[in-house]
Amino acid sequence: MPARIEDVAAHAGVSTKTVSRVLNGHPTVRPKLRARIEASIRALNYVPNPSARGLAGNRSYLVALLYDNPTAGSSYIMELIVGVLQACKETPYNAVLHPFEASDDLVARIDGFVAQHRPDALVLVPPHANNTRLMQRLDELDIRYATLSSKSRQARIDIGFDERKAAADIVEHLISLGHRRIGHVAGLKGHGACAWRLNGYRDALRRAGIEYDESLVAEGDFAFASGMAGAKALLGRRHPPTAIFAANDDMACGVMREAYERGLSVPGDLSVCGFDDTPVSLLISPGLTTVHQPCREMGRLAVESVLSSIRDPALQQRKRVPYQLELRASTAAPGKR
Repeated sequence: MPARIEDVAAHAGVSTKTVSRVLNGHPTVRPKLRARIEASIRALNYVPNPSARGLAGNRSYLVALLYDNPTAGSSYIMELIVGVLQACKETPYNAVLHPFEASDDLVARIDGFVAQHRPDALVLVPPHANNTRLMQRLDELDIRYATLSSKSRQARIDIGFDERKAAADIVEHLISLGHRRIGHVAGLKGHGACAWRLNGYRDALRRAGIEYDESLVAEGDFAFASGMAGAKALLGRRHPPTAIFAANDDMACGVMREAYERGLSVPGDLSVCGFDDTPVSLLISPGLTTVHQPCREMGRLAVESVLSSIRDPALQQRKRVPYQLELRASTAAPGKR
């Protein structure tokens, strides 16, 4: 027989009312007592009836992850999803995953989504995490939300890391190998990561005394195909770069594919590095030098923080997680091409 709330109460040695307060995120339950009850919930595999709880507490017990085009930077999105699902697994909440293509009517469409599904909290992925009109509307609706790597200070809860410094670090790695003509395939315009990673690229060049050359920057949109297109433009120049830094791993893979199509070896003829350290970076050959962005951890922290804000509406957090360089075989000293 499925466990009942009465079984949880007996297992934890408390009243059903106290269990109910924990399930409903009531802030008056002491942390140790809350932890004991949550342990009993897991031990008994208790699954609350969401319909009954929604009627009783005016909650849906849903957390929605809202992101843009799922085909652009798909590896990054998948890692975030895993982190969100892991966080929800430890709570009575379920996750709703929904792509919303950025457009002029984005706020209205998300407004309709909220009205239909009544999520208790949202996690916003860039570029939605940078949409101040959207955040203003969510504040008006009194919907709790967390942003990931937002370039806006409007969000009360934001989880991210120093992307500009990380980008500078990986370009400095290329410079340390002897590269002086370094190309960059930038991300989607308007996306916070695009600006931070481009600025980090420029920071590294400036510190090394290398003049910034706008012609060595190609536009991308975080998708594999745009990495190929960017590399085609850069490698087709009269004086092509000896190394290319792509703003994410999917585009870096596109750069490597274009190099292969041209008969160029990586890293013998061209060094390539990416950003994010998604699983694809280890699946290709040679392994991709990249920045490890802890996407799963960021997704998990975003859910934990936004659920805490339901219990404490005044909560404000801007957490910065550590990153690291993953130096693999796709980068080496410049060849003699």
